[in-house]
Amino acid sequence: MKKLLMVLSFALILFLGTSIESSAASNVYIVKSGDSLYKISKMNNVSVSNLKAWNGLKSNTIYPNQKIKLKKTTVKTVSKKASTSKSGSSTIYTVKRGDTLYKISKSQKVSVSNLKAWNGLKSSTIYPNQKLKLKKTAATTVSKKTTPSRSTSGSVAKEFTVSATAYTAYCKGCSGITKTGINLKKNPGLKVIAVDPRVIPLGSKVHVEGYGYAVAGDTGSAIKGNKIDVFIPTQSNALRWGRKNVKIKILN
Repeated sequence: MKKLLMVLSFALILFLGTSIESSAASNVYIVKSGDSLYKISKMNNVSVSNLKAWNGLKSNTIYPNQKIKLKKTTVKTVSKKASTSKSGSSTIYTVKRGDTLYKISKSQKVSVSNLKAWNGLKSSTIYPNQKLKLKKTAATTVSKKTTPSRSTSGSVAKEFTVSATAYTAYCKGCSGITKTGINLKKNPGLKVIAVDPRVIPLGSKVHVEGYGYAVAGDTGSAIKGNKIDVFIPTQSNALRWGRKNVKIKILN
């Protein structure tokens, strides 16, 4: 009898554990290639704003295999603090996959030049899990006067020539949502370019000859190597752009 009770108890524990694990997993969505916050919100009947709040997201950028919470949890505020930690008088940011210095500077409201100075960086290259100081420390002698304007100007990190075509958000079968989650149909005035992320990181600020200042916010199956696709709201103007070689500048 005792042996039978022990077997039944063990089976019950396994059943409950599996049920709890299954229930917890249903509250988490794993991002697949081509997903956007808008698409995930529609599939799971939640709002984009809630998805961003529950997951501590400050932009619409998501990445394949990223885990997205689909319900509010009591540890939401804990996860939000996990990306930054206090260390003396400085605040530390842990670099995530897909981050750039420009993207971090915008989300944390600091300049790229200060980020590089405070962390002793000689280039704009950063790596996942790298710790970055977000505030000036006693050992840093950078003057506030060195902070650049938050206008479209900035120092040039790289300059080269690319083959540029144009696209719109109203082609057949197009959702109008970019790889980084920008809704071009709702924001036709934005200047966005599709890039090969291996050449131009997503989130980079770029100046395109004949187009102006834009953000690298999309990708395309035909955009490989030194090629870009500039977003133009109307099809007639996109056709007028055609294909041309232009100089681009990746800015800090």
